[in-house]
Amino acid sequence: MRTDKKLWRNRKARKELARRLQSENPGLEVVHPHAAGIDVGNSAHYVAVRPDHDPQPVRRFECFTADLDLTGCRAVRSEDRGPAVHRGYWISWYDILEERGFEVYLVNARHTKNLPGRKSDVQESQWLLKLHTYGLLNNSFQPTSEIRVLRTYWRQRLQHVTGAATCVQRMRKALTQMNIQLANVISDRSGVTGQLIVRAIVGGERDPRKLAERLVA
Repeated sequence: MRTDKKLWRNRKARKELARRLQSENPGLEVVHPHAAGIDVGNSAHYVAVRPDHDPQPVRRFECFTADLDLTGCRAVRSEDRGPAVHRGYWISWYDILEERGFEVYLVNARHTKNLPGRKSDVQESQWLLKLHTYGLLNNSFQPTSEIRVLRTYWRQRLQHVTGAATCVQRMRKALTQMNIQLANVISDRSGVTGQLIVRAIVGGERDPRKLAERLVA
């Protein structure tokens, strides 16, 4: 019985020692020793580096191009927060830093907000720096600059096509409300013949015979 109690105490002591060692040294290794954390905003960006790298570890930079010349770190870790993801606050400095040879990381905000307590932009940048230093964040995929340019053209074309289709739908609805049944006469109201008739109506023409002449034309 005494032997069992002794073994139980030794086992408990070993577990307690293991917990204490783990709390004192969690085993995190520095993966990016020259990292920086950037909190992106609409009017200013806050950049945090390790205190042993700069006497002013946290600095504030305006959003203008001249203020985006961030130097002194080899890898940059950024975060998009809330509406910044859709408004593209990070795009300008991302392109600038990439062109100047920085290893830029774009971080998903969902991966950085699991712990509470960070309220200010300064604390956000310091938190990103800590996570990035120990390699706890994943880099979001970003295509090359050539592909991004081509993607921008493709998206712009898609917006034009979608906008044109919306305008055609509104025109058809307006004609129907005015009981101008062009659909019973022509198959495509957005074609050449349909546009000739619509432009004539907008120009003030109301004689159906003269409008019908556009069909022959």
